[in-house]
Amino acid sequence: MENLQAIKQRFGIIGNDTQLNRAIEKSIRVAPTDISVLVTGESGVGKESIPRIIHQLSHRKHAKYIAVNCGAIPEGTIDSELFGHEKGAFTGATAARKGYFEVADGGTIFLDEVGELPLTTQVRLLRVLENGEFIKVGSSQVQKTDVRIVAATNVNMQQAISKEKFREDLYYRLSTIEIDLPALRDRNEDIHLLFRKFASDFAQKYRMPTIRLDDNATKVLLNYRFPGNIRQLRNLAEQISVVEESRLITAEKLVQYLPKNNGNLPAVIGKQSSNSDFANERDIMYKILFDMRNDINDLKKLTLDLMQNGDAEQVKEENHGLIERIYQETEKPEDHNFEVVKIPQSSSSTQNNYEYAETIEEDENLSLQEKEIEMIRKSLEKNSNKRKLAAKELGISERTLYRKIKQYDL
Repeated sequence: MENLQAIKQRFGIIGNDTQLNRAIEKSIRVAPTDISVLVTGESGVGKESIPRIIHQLSHRKHAKYIAVNCGAIPEGTIDSELFGHEKGAFTGATAARKGYFEVADGGTIFLDEVGELPLTTQVRLLRVLENGEFIKVGSSQVQKTDVRIVAATNVNMQQAISKEKFREDLYYRLSTIEIDLPALRDRNEDIHLLFRKFASDFAQKYRMPTIRLDDNATKVLLNYRFPGNIRQLRNLAEQISVVEESRLITAEKLVQYLPKNNGNLPAVIGKQSSNSDFANERDIMYKILFDMRNDINDLKKLTLDLMQNGDAEQVKEENHGLIERIYQETEKPEDHNFEVVKIPQSSSSTQNNYEYAETIEEDENLSLQEKEIEMIRKSLEKNSNKRKLAAKELGISERTLYRKIKQYDL
């Protein structure tokens, strides 16, 4: 078995990061077996290198190796591409066609972006993994294949499973061995090394002197998060190599080529959307309406008790708690000029008793009423029409203030 450094040189892998070395070591150990492997990591970290290592170090190295980008094939034709089709299976199928699983029999198939597979195709793939069987599109004949499957994805598979976008049973069959490749920002010591390698390669390709970074530019490079990972770093080195005349790159020059994606800023947690204020106002309105409905029901109950019993003092005593709950101010109910009206008994039905119900208006002192209106108006103006603050300042509940506003048409 080749050692780690020889494998890196053979497959053009640059870096000495511990996580990277661990991923390569796992690839070397799993290669001689036929176990399915799932390679995970962000886009641009170099996941395609792992399947090539596994294939070249396996007993299948002399058979075919086919890489399939599942995300680039339309959903309507993915089954035909993978498993083949018979003549006339669908419009445009003028001849029978072999799929990748039939062509790669005895070899290795690399399914890149496997998380993008449609659910119907996932069912077919699960059957291949379980017993090596598949059926061409438009055929009823079961065919056998002996293929090693290595898959890769940048999707969070647990989230995809919870959202029912990926089958859980297929995930466990694919991830018998899971190899995770670190993001470039987690390989801080490898960033400058990779940049120098890319700069050297492009200098040879375009026949020009190699670019170099000064100390400040190197610090800027190491502090950048590189959301596009190695692919972005490679493009950066190529762009600077071609455009810049000076071969010594300063920090000011380098910053011009780095996208301002706020990648170095911390994430803002708990920021509310602009709709949150409206939602809070709506919740308050719902609460007020609900409380008003309860008050109306309570008043109906008091009125009905009065009509049925006719004894005002008894009704007042029996419903003392109810009366206090309706009038929630700190004063006693008597302070509100609450008056129980004695309604004469009638031998007719309860429905007819409602004819005696009248609207009772309180005899309030006009000057006090005007004073109350003036105080409410001033408090609302002072607190920018915020009822909660105005009610607190006036020493009354928000519901009472709302009722006063409606009563005085403020």
